[in-house]
Amino acid sequence: MYITIFINKIFNLKIPPTNIMLITLLLALLIDKYILFNTGFQFSYITSFSLIISTKKTKQIKNKYLKTLYISYICFLVSFPLCIYNDSSLNILSIITNIIMIPLVSIIIFPLILITFIIPYTNNILIILIKLLETTNILINKITILNLIVTKPPISIIIIYYILIYISFTKPIINILLYLLILINILYPYINNQYIVTFLDIGQGDSIFIKYPHNQNNIIIDTGGIQNSSNYSLTNSKTIPYIKSLGINTIHYLIITHGDYDHMGEAINLVNNFKVEKVIFNCGEFNDLEKELITVLDKKHIKYYSCIKELNVDNSKLYFLGTKEYDNENDNSNVIYTELNGHKFMFMGDASITTEKEILSKYNIPDIDVLKVGHHGSKTSSSKEFINEINPKYSVISVGKNNRYGHPNKEVLENLKNSKIYRTDKNGSIMFKIKNNKLKIEICNP
Repeated sequence: MYITIFINKIFNLKIPPTNIMLITLLLALLIDKYILFNTGFQFSYITSFSLIISTKKTKQIKNKYLKTLYISYICFLVSFPLCIYNDSSLNILSIITNIIMIPLVSIIIFPLILITFIIPYTNNILIILIKLLETTNILINKITILNLIVTKPPISIIIIYYILIYISFTKPIINILLYLLILINILYPYINNQYIVTFLDIGQGDSIFIKYPHNQNNIIIDTGGIQNSSNYSLTNSKTIPYIKSLGINTIHYLIITHGDYDHMGEAINLVNNFKVEKVIFNCGEFNDLEKELITVLDKKHIKYYSCIKELNVDNSKLYFLGTKEYDNENDNSNVIYTELNGHKFMFMGDASITTEKEILSKYNIPDIDVLKVGHHGSKTSSSKEFINEINPKYSVISVGKNNRYGHPNKEVLENLKNSKIYRTDKNGSIMFKIKNNKLKIEICNP
């Protein structure tokens, strides 16, 4: 597009800039129709189009510094909906950095691209400058003091954003509606009065997120983890984007049911990416994985506890039922019972039949609404006696597709047949929403 505009200017062809942009858009789509789904492509064309249609207003600004600031503001404003839709975050610092980046790209990078097109030997210089530009952007993005985590809105709201933005170019009064919508988007987690319990589809492992109304408390039970997974991270690809999409940047409690990798392997990465206030461990001695996490917690001055009996959260309590110490990690799993707006939830970790017998001997907990089935549906858990006693209405099995353990076991599925069974390998992530005492279930197919 830069080359085409340059030719248009040199030969005085008088082709409108919007037409040039549409020509390059058509050429790009002819080369690769799937480029339309590339976020860089989306940012480039939306920003370029916005700058073109706001040219009249830009020319009215005589002061070159104010003009640069206005251009930076336009870039920030039109990229805002895409930022929150794709990453649920927004760095206010970008308004300032654009003041530096826009002239740098316009005066140096773009002309050098044209020179490289004519003289290929200059390509190495271009690559160095682009890498320098990218590195600078990455470093600036790590300055999170002005970084906002914003709720990911539905696509319909994104469309409304852009309608308001483009109307505001000619009718500034519309900015009031636009800024009001942005404010509501930022404050939404604090005005949302729903309970949300999500069983994340993280393969063969457990990770459960609990959000209390008005963003008062956020809890993660386990993080999942895949051993020998090279550079792939469950938290980076699934957990963190999901939590950020709810407009959340603080985890009040990270609860580790036990020290197996498929339950806490990603804990350190989660702690490094969120403000975590407290960590809860299970009973028993700390294993090597738990000690690694504790080292990080000590450095970050994050409080941690183990073998607790109950936790006061908002207007409800989390009861830790399995506080007896055994000689294996699974039996030492934290088993958690809680009531959310009158609905009973029970999270079994990897607790075995041995732990189930202990729970039945100590507690009377019939008619569970939602059960997180123990040990991914292994035959070592979910005995018929236990399931008949607690009588779950919904049973959730967090399990990997075609896993080598053969989970869930057929006998366990038979024991659970009187409940509605959800499985992460078949249903993907499973979300329970509670509002006005009504339980609503949503699934996100894998």
